[in-house]
Formats: sequence, structure tokens, C-alpha cells
Amino acid sequence: MVKSIMIQGAGSNVGKSMIVAGLCRAFSAKGLRVLPFKPQNMSNNAAVTSDGGEIGRAQAMQAMACGVEPLIDMNPVLLKPESDVGSQVIVQGERLTTVKARDYAKLKSTLMPRVLESFNRLAKKADLIIVEGAGSPAETNLREGDIANMGFAEAANIPVILVGDIDRGGVIAQIVGTHTILPINDSSLIKGFMINKFRGDVSLFDGGLKEIIDRTGWISMGVVPWFAEAGYLPAEDSSDIKAKSEGSGFKIVVPRLSRIANFDDLDPLSADPNISVEIINSGHPLPLDADLILIPGSKSTIGDLNFFRLQGWDVDLAAHIRAGGQVLGICGGYQMLGRKIVDSDGIEGLAGSYPGLGHLDVVTQMHSEKRLAQVSGIDVASGASVSGYEIHIGQTSGADCDNFWLNMEGVNVGASSKNGKIQGCYIHGLFSSDAFRHAYLTRIGADIVQSNYSDKVELTLNALAKHMELHCDLDELLKIASQSEPKII
Repeated sequence: MVKSIMIQGAGSNVGKSMIVAGLCRAFSAKGLRVLPFKPQNMSNNAAVTSDGGEIGRAQAMQAMACGVEPLIDMNPVLLKPESDVGSQVIVQGERLTTVKARDYAKLKSTLMPRVLESFNRLAKKADLIIVEGAGSPAETNLREGDIANMGFAEAANIPVILVGDIDRGGVIAQIVGTHTILPINDSSLIKGFMINKFRGDVSLFDGGLKEIIDRTGWISMGVVPWFAEAGYLPAEDSSDIKAKSEGSGFKIVVPRLSRIANFDDLDPLSADPNISVEIINSGHPLPLDADLILIPGSKSTIGDLNFFRLQGWDVDLAAHIRAGGQVLGICGGYQMLGRKIVDSDGIEGLAGSYPGLGHLDVVTQMHSEKRLAQVSGIDVASGASVSGYEIHIGQTSGADCDNFWLNMEGVNVGASSKNGKIQGCYIHGLFSSDAFRHAYLTRIGADIVQSNYSDKVELTLNALAKHMELHCDLDELLKIASQSEPKII
């Protein structure tokens, strides 16, 4: 019979995704068949699964930690924000609808059967399922119809471990306050707590642990010190993207779009010690000394095109191009670089035709059908192998598509200016391919370290598993998971 345990947070961004990944790798190393599960996620950083859908990137990373392919059932509900008030709702890998926040409150309670259906399918394939919550269960105003935290834990009869982030300060209040505010039926599901991101001598918090135990009656699962190598793992949220300016020589500049999506493209670049990756926030100009300006993907291309211009980045980009600088647009960034974007059906807002940045002779026609595919092929110039994934709406065509620079699945793709300085494509994740990354960056003037990015991620997951095993009571975690049998329909 499958066992399960749920990791919830005393707040957002307490490190739940990293902890789940570490537990997945640690328990997998003990010979258990482990699978990750997150009932509901909110992120524009998505992954394309082997069964043809999309899930949160964090769950794909957790699947990697388990040594398995990512599946749509690992994250049955994915919310992808398209504006400040509305999100696209992905259910079991496919788009269901787009709703405003207040309307989703009504919709979410109808999604529990689909969530449980996905959990049940995973249960047939695993010895242990490690579930990740979303946000915090202390947001009791969201409890009615909840599928992300205690609502799911109650429905599936899964014990909960609550994680607090001591780096923010006030961790005792985080955990004790959660215990105080939760109704008794919910607090009784919490069997223990864990402190994350501790810096310094862990023994200095012994008094704090006793205070939490005395006030809650929950068991301490451990105090997890700050894991410095976490930066080598894919970030889940755009707020987690950090500039890495200590690299020498080659500078890659990335404008932080308001709806930036699939920003895992930046992870392999940041990992190279000879590369500086600078994330430019709104209100700041794109630096004049950039070697490459990389315009990333966007969940709202037309909206972010307007945002790009509002920052004056269109002027900075034009100056960079006049100076002979290199430009790469990926997915939404590729669409922005063209002459215009035509949205006849108003998929991204008001129907109409919108002028692009005009640096590639291409036009994008938006349409509702989304392309989701894992792809592989070659870099035309070098013959280097490359793989990645597509996750976009819209088709792009025009004269500069004749200057293709990738061949994926036997099809010529991408567009390039005549001088080769400005390029675009729909392929996410292409820099994870070591041969391509080396060939592309060397071609545009970078002196990079030849390294195996996938190996680096694997080594980091192994180190994270050892970190968790050293500082957490894994035996007690497994014991708690074994004491309650999940409800399997």
C-alpha cells in the first residue's frame, strides 16, 4: 500500500519545493519508488511532460530527483497568471479556461475529483508519494473549497509536516501562529514541523524548538541549514531569479518581463563561471556593455511588449543593435522581435494588430491552439545536438525564417537577421544541451567553461539529499507517512 506525506509551508517561498526534491532523492536512494505530487501550483515556469501536457517546473525537477519522467498527474492543476487579476487554468496538462481570481474561488472546489484522480493514478506506481502544498494553510480565508493544502490533506487523509523559514525572522510566530489559527480538524493533520534556511550554529535554536513543541505539541523533524547550492536548481517563481554578476568577460543581459515565463532557460547560463547573467528590473536601463541581450518567454506577449516599451528598453535594444551587439529572443521574446503580432481573436486582450520591435522580418499570428512538445535536433551552424521543448500559442513566419538556425525533428526552425546578430526561436531549454551551449556561446564571442549541466544538477540533488538526511529525521518522516493510509478511490 502506498504511503504519503505532505509538506506545507507556514508561508510562501519557505523552500517547500527544494525540501520535497531533497526528500524525493533521499528516499529514492533508499530503494523506495518515490513520486512527487502538487495538487495546485501557480507558476509561469512550466515543463512539458512525456505524456504531452504541462506541469510546474518544480514538479519536473522533483521527478528528476526521483529518477522518473515528469507526468501530468504530478501537478494536476496549474495556474498561469496572465494579468494581475486573471490566470490560465491548466487541468491535467491541458488548458481548461482563463478566469479572474474571484471566479477561480468558485471553480477550484469542482476540481478536487480531478486532483484525487491524478493522485490515485500515481498511487498505483509508487511506494511513497511526497506532496507539496501551496502558499500557507494559515490563509484560512481560502479554506472553503481548498485543493492545495488542508483541503487536499483532509480529502486524501495525508499527514502534514509544516515548514517555517527562519531566514525571514519570526519563525516561532510563523509556526505557532499557524497552529493557533487553524481549526482543530486541520491542525490535527499536522504531525510535525521543520525549520528551514538556518544560518550558523543550529544548537542556538534549541530553545526555539522547545518553545514550538510546548505550544503546539508537534514533533520537530529537524532544523535544516541554508543550502548554498540551491541556486543550481531551477527556480520555481520569477521572484527567485537572481542576477549573477560575478562572472568575468561575457555579459548576458535579461530584461525581467512583467509576465516572464519558462525562465529555466537562464539556469545553465548562470552556472558557467565565465558568464555574467544580469536580470534588469523595471525602471532600469539595459546596460550598454551587454554582449548578448536575451529576451525571455512571456505568458502575455502583447502585454509584455507594451511593458518593454514603457521601460524604454526598446530604445536601449536599438542602441545595442547599432553597436553590433547580439540579440536572442526565445518564444515570447522571439515574437516581440518581429514586425508585428496579429491577435485577430483577442486571445491576449483586445483583438487587433500590434507593432513589434521590428528587428526581425517576421510576423506572428496568434491563435488559441497551444503547441506542447518535447523536441530534439541540431544547431545548423555547428551540427551540435540540441533538445528542448515548445510551449506556446501563435505561429511565426516571414523572410527571416529563411535564415533558420536550428533543425528540430527534421524541420528548419527559428529566424535570423541577415547579419546573424539577431535571432529568435520557440525552443525553451536549449541551453541545457551542453554541446549546443558551447557552440552557440563560442560562436558569439564567449570564452566559456565546457561543462555538463545535467551532471551538475544531479550532483546538486545528491548533495541536497545528503543535506536533508543529515539534518532531518527521515526515519520519523517515513514512520509518520506509514501511520495513515491515503484514501485511494
